[in-house]
Amino acid sequence: MTLSLYIARRFVWLLLGIILGFATILLLIDSLDQLRRLSGQGISLGQATLLAAMNMPSSLYRILPLLMILAAITLFMGLARSSELVVVRASGRSGLRFLATPVLAALLFGAVAVAVLNPLVAATLKRYDTLLSKYAQDGESVLSINDDGLWLRQGGPDGQTVIHAARANADGTELFSVTFLSFDAAGLPSARTEAREARLGDGAWALVDAKTWPLNLANPEASAARETGTRLPSDLTRDAIRDSFGTPAAISIWNLPSYIAGLERAGFSARSHRVWLQTELALPLLLAAMVLIAAGFTMRPTRSGKTGTYVLLALLGGFGIFFLRNFAQVLGENGQIPIAMAAWSPPAAAVLFAVGLLLHLEDG
Repeated sequence: MTLSLYIARRFVWLLLGIILGFATILLLIDSLDQLRRLSGQGISLGQATLLAAMNMPSSLYRILPLLMILAAITLFMGLARSSELVVVRASGRSGLRFLATPVLAALLFGAVAVAVLNPLVAATLKRYDTLLSKYAQDGESVLSINDDGLWLRQGGPDGQTVIHAARANADGTELFSVTFLSFDAAGLPSARTEAREARLGDGAWALVDAKTWPLNLANPEASAARETGTRLPSDLTRDAIRDSFGTPAAISIWNLPSYIAGLERAGFSARSHRVWLQTELALPLLLAAMVLIAAGFTMRPTRSGKTGTYVLLALLGGFGIFFLRNFAQVLGENGQIPIAMAAWSPPAAAVLFAVGLLLHLEDG
């Protein structure tokens, strides 16, 4: 028990130290990048640093498996260099039994990351997008989805328009049971239009069975008009609507199931969000696989030589699994492979490979 606590404490401190080091580097690099990107908007150093601080948790979270394998390599190399591994083996404890502690620590850290760090990353990423839109002053369109359907906002020289629809097609260019609420440049409502369908064309919405109420008159209903072939100007495009969804990483894993249900209820495809959800649930297993891969290559006495080669192989193995996970995620999002396979097969394959390597190391 004492040995297990010693290994776990040492491993956790190494991991936290590596995370802190990378966080500092990412903060400095991103601050300079924000200053360069937004120099035309007169952004200050403090504002650039705030943007970088809001973006840094997301960047760290994406490379968490790589940080895990770096911490594991550092741990096992340190134990081998100090001959602590030799002492452990001489005491009769097998290498696989010795690995139970760091693997369990990785699993627990992964569970905490999914349950606690994931919502934190989602919150900071949303704050980053809000600040970036404020500092850049780009007035970009916004899309949100809830139990009432979907909401869109589009801008224009004469004011903004809020769009609500009960449902839509897969890319949001065809809306059903749709309402357009237009505001003038002063922010006051100017017109309300309801239509059975709305299709996004080149620079305008083509409305079917539309009725418009002018809200700047004393009696809007008396002046309401039902028209056919109505077109409302729009600066939205298919790509802009798609990008308005944002990344699944900007949604807390606790809210993701209800968000997926809302997407599908509105008529959108939620496959990428389903893949992201399963990938997040598989994160603890992936982190444990990184520890096992590091152990398979570096948990050996340093006097055997080729230490640098084994460290390089461990890093290449970690990068390979990281690339395979991202590649499988893309295939899952595109519908090339099932969602469960896209999320769970890379960490499962990594665990099987590492266990096989460790068994060969222990038993020859």
